[in-house]
Amino acid sequence: LKSLEIEEKINKIRWLKRRNPAHFLLSTNDKTIKLWKVSERDKRVEGYNTKEENGHPRDPSSITALRVPVIKPMELMVEASPRRIFANAHTYHINSISVNSDQETYLSADDLRINLWHLEITDQSFNIVDIKPTNMEELTEVITAAEFHPVECNLFVYSSSKGTIRLCDMRAAALCDRHAKLFEEPEDPTNRSFFSEIISSISDVKLSNSGRYMISRDYLSVKVWDLHMETKPIESYPVHEYLRSKLCSLYENDC
Repeated sequence: LKSLEIEEKINKIRWLKRRNPAHFLLSTNDKTIKLWKVSERDKRVEGYNTKEENGHPRDPSSITALRVPVIKPMELMVEASPRRIFANAHTYHINSISVNSDQETYLSADDLRINLWHLEITDQSFNIVDIKPTNMEELTEVITAAEFHPVECNLFVYSSSKGTIRLCDMRAAALCDRHAKLFEEPEDPTNRSFFSEIISSISDVKLSNSGRYMISRDYLSVKVWDLHMETKPIESYPVHEYLRSKLCSLYENDC
């Protein structure tokens, strides 16, 4: 058993839809997901019967009269408090969280697995994708990002280090090991190089608000996909194209 130090960093933040004056958000570091409540207070209550102003409980024998608490204005204060902690579900580092359109469930993804959580249940999750091979030496790809469809609560996508994006339907099977659609751009043989596999790895994927389109980011480009067309992206934008000639030195310097 190895003890791993978890870095003090937040990998992802996702807001929940507003239901009351407070804001709720999910945040995750490498291992633990937390549900936070962020609220504002500009009034305070004074004159409790059973506790002092500092919060300490009063001695019941000293209470001889009934007081009516009063609300007084105070300086605006913003409070953030963790309401739930979802832990111990991922062996590898969490790279994505995504709230479902039903606002009841969310997914969390690490290198090899995607788990489905209910926002009210902290001690168990359901594994919906598992790409871990029986023999780890046969590992050829890892999950890099995952996101729920913004409208259809049964659909989600996840991208891989091989440059593919898979669309899965949770209605088809409990374990989504078979995808409904696979989005992958066929490689141009003229551009084939030693670095092709590394630069094709997708670092993030995002669905449009309508749920019809999807945008993906690999090392040197941003691509726009139509969910109705798997064969190739409808638009492709080169990003940092000048790095193409410097790939060799970048690789050697581990940048």
